[in-house]
Amino acid sequence: MPFEELGLSTSILKAVADAGYSEPTPIQRRAIPYVLQGRDVLGCAQTGTGKTAGFTLPMIDILSQGRARARMPRSLILEPTRELAAQVAENFEVYGKYHKLNMALLIGGVSFVDQSRIIDRGADVLIATPGRLLDHFERGGLLLRGVDVLVIDEADRMLDMGFIPDVERIVQLCNPKRQTLFFSATMPPEIRRLADAFLNDPTEISVAPPASPAETVNQTLTMVQPRDKDRVLQSLLRSQPVKNALIFCNRKRDVDAVSKTLKGKGFDALALHGDMQQSYRTQTLEKFRNNEVKILVCSDVAARGLDIQGLSHVFLYDMPIHAEDYVHRIGRTGRAGMPGRALTLATSEDRKFLAAVEKLIGKPIPRFDPDGQTTVGPGNENRGRDQAEAPPAAEVAASAEPASETAPDATPEITPAPVPHAVVETAAEVSVDAPPQGEESPRRAGRQRSRGRGRGRGNQSRGDGTETTQNTETRGETRADGGTTGERNAGPGRGGRKPAKGGREGERDGSRDGGDRPVVGLGDHMPAFLSRDGARKKGTDK
Repeated sequence: MPFEELGLSTSILKAVADAGYSEPTPIQRRAIPYVLQGRDVLGCAQTGTGKTAGFTLPMIDILSQGRARARMPRSLILEPTRELAAQVAENFEVYGKYHKLNMALLIGGVSFVDQSRIIDRGADVLIATPGRLLDHFERGGLLLRGVDVLVIDEADRMLDMGFIPDVERIVQLCNPKRQTLFFSATMPPEIRRLADAFLNDPTEISVAPPASPAETVNQTLTMVQPRDKDRVLQSLLRSQPVKNALIFCNRKRDVDAVSKTLKGKGFDALALHGDMQQSYRTQTLEKFRNNEVKILVCSDVAARGLDIQGLSHVFLYDMPIHAEDYVHRIGRTGRAGMPGRALTLATSEDRKFLAAVEKLIGKPIPRFDPDGQTTVGPGNENRGRDQAEAPPAAEVAASAEPASETAPDATPEITPAPVPHAVVETAAEVSVDAPPQGEESPRRAGRQRSRGRGRGRGNQSRGDGTETTQNTETRGETRADGGTTGERNAGPGRGGRKPAKGGREGERDGSRDGGDRPVVGLGDHMPAFLSRDGARKKGTDK
């Protein structure tokens, strides 16, 4: 059935012919007549089958009669992402070039003032994301009572992204006698219940089983170890005849990491995810569409509805957490009847997600051996995985050597941190200047004065009693006032004691005897009654 039999106007048919289309897709063939009749439509079809043209073509014919008023759009199309909203706007420009319709695009990352000016002039078609649309409404710059046609595209994605409360509020603000159209690639029970609340006696159109990938996509899966993902991905990019490719990751930080790794290996790759500025996202997509960039590493921002002409490969670096996302990701290739290939990298931790995906699509995904470049059955992936997990023969031989030879190397060197108010004993460490064992050491214990700051080059003490040691080895007891008592193996400084040439160290206050005299830590003053041999008193003692 050609487009001429669908009831479209001559100007629409001319625009479709200029775009290079002659035969409608199944979803277009069944949906367009009902939309022209003013019926509510619940459309479910696999991705890449032309759902966007299924509602844009009849909407242009409906809106060709009438006139828009300021701040009151005549139709509203809700999209989950900025990229998908911009793509729908491009379709209206292509198919509506012979009609004088005003279009407004309300998305984040674009000047709010410029959008308000377009709305003030009046818009026949308003394409928006829920968040930015409500921003304009709450500021009093938009009225939705004049909306006669409401389109909710990718309704399941709206549910996943948490937009359903916003969508419910927007629906309540629209004209209750409106025409409502639901289009999506998947139709979970939650969306069906939501459609029953929004739609009035809808015509349900399903041209393929829900969440089924296109037959033109060759699907394969490779079981790998997590540490081998980058290596296997680079090997596949070199071995496969990749014209252009999308690489999907679950997390935004992985998108940046994979893109950086591929650039370092000489691949022409760019990154795309939701945290980037809208101007950069638009520029990146334009480069990829114009074949200026060969590889685009992205998150699910690019997985919904984006139409990349002639995309040859889709790589899933991560197995999607939601099974429906698998259908949307691989649906970027194999569009409009063209062949495509989707390759997925999965680990042993992804078996639960893999089982959910295979249950959703109704068949197992063929396994692919990247080393041998062969496809194996779904049940033989354990063989390649066991071989990947098996240690090399050299490692097995090394593990059979006596443990006594490797024991010294296996013991890590542990340096304990100094603890305040504690005595750290390191009997195994011997100072370079210490006398040989068996001889009596001429060194006697001495006291150090400290007023809360470091006195030696090697040690740095803080007033809170903690001590940071740099390039020194300290043995002793830390006092509460920030000083230390004991022996220090440090260089000559204000806080350290330089050994005397005669073999006696640590002399203080002019006393040269009393090597066995105990040290009492009472600050800078020594009471006279504590001295055994009547050493001279300091001038400050009263």
